[in-house]
Amino acid sequence: MKKYLIVFEKTNDNYSAYLPDIPGCIATGKTRNEVEKNIKEAIVFHLQGMKQDGCVLPEPSSYTELIEVS
Repeated sequence: MKKYLIVFEKTNDNYSAYLPDIPGCIATGKTRNEVEKNIKEAIVFHLQGMKQDGCVLPEPSSYTELIEVS
């Protein structure tokens, strides 16, 4: 099982999510819960499509770190 980094962003009107390691895999939602549900569905759909097309699935390589600034 692979674990991919998901970036969630709040916009003025909704939430969005994307995966740096899987270009083109994005989702939006009116609430945080909705975007989380939608991105999970988008990942499954996107990876299934890549498999069907014979593409090599990308390896997770992105990471996060919190940095304190003053």
